[in-house]
Amino acid sequence: MKIMLDPAEVEFSAIRAQGPGGQNVNKVSCAVHARFDAHASSLPEAVKERLLAARDSRITQDGVVVLKAQAARSLEQNKEDALRRLQDIIDAAAVAPIVRRPTRPTRGSQRRRLDAKTKSGAVKLLRRKVIE
Repeated sequence: MKIMLDPAEVEFSAIRAQGPGGQNVNKVSCAVHARFDAHASSLPEAVKERLLAARDSRITQDGVVVLKAQAARSLEQNKEDALRRLQDIIDAAAVAPIVRRPTRPTRGSQRRRLDAKTKSGAVKLLRRKVIE
């Protein structure tokens, strides 16, 4: 199930990027902080629960996903990158986990396990000291 992210629910703020860039890095704010409030979003409840239950350092205690995008030198490209990464996080939360149903071991596997234990015990028995 593909859930499309509404860009209107994401709050962007331009910040100065880190790293090399010469004079340009000190005067141009082209990096982006994208903030997405999961509680106030239009996502389905099941997806919200899985998103907030994820152990991810980018999700705050208040349920806000914070992403920093600074790979490109353009503000628009960084916004697109942040939206794409946020969509990936939501897509991962949209996948429902497969419920594991416990099964019992087969009679053959139980018998093989017990035969192996008997054989191992017999080998260990032969390692004992010989008492005459």
